Amino acid sequence: MPLHILVIDDSKAVRLLVKKALNAFDCTISEATNGFTGLFAMERALPDLLLIDVSMPTMNGIEMLTMLKSNPQLREIPVIMLTASTDHKVLPQVTTLGVNAMLKKPFTEAAAAETIRAVVTLKPVTPAS
Repeated sequence: MPLHILVIDDSKAVRLLVKKALNAFDCTISEATNGFTGLFAMERALPDLLLIDVSMPTMNGIEMLTMLKSNPQLREIPVIMLTASTDHKVLPQVTTLGVNAMLKKPFTEAAAAETIRAVVTLKPVTPAS
């Protein structure tokens, strides 16, 4: 069964970059544009990994992470926070809430794949025979 990854970021370019970075791996990727739509997406299918942007409209990454960590059903899902250099004030809070890794924007496809691989096991796509 493929790994299910949910990417929550208001930037379409960032979501596309993560998708491209994971193209060679056996995983399905869902997308959400903010924490609120991310939580809604999780009602349909619980992901194996969350990539959450810190700065988003409606519900930011800190608010979403706080809600996740307070829910026994969701708190064990690994989280990678997507941060920008302007997010430095919230990094101690993010660390206290318990994230598995942080990925600083802007990032490359290789950096995204490497960070994700450090948190979960990525299996290469096997060609259909």
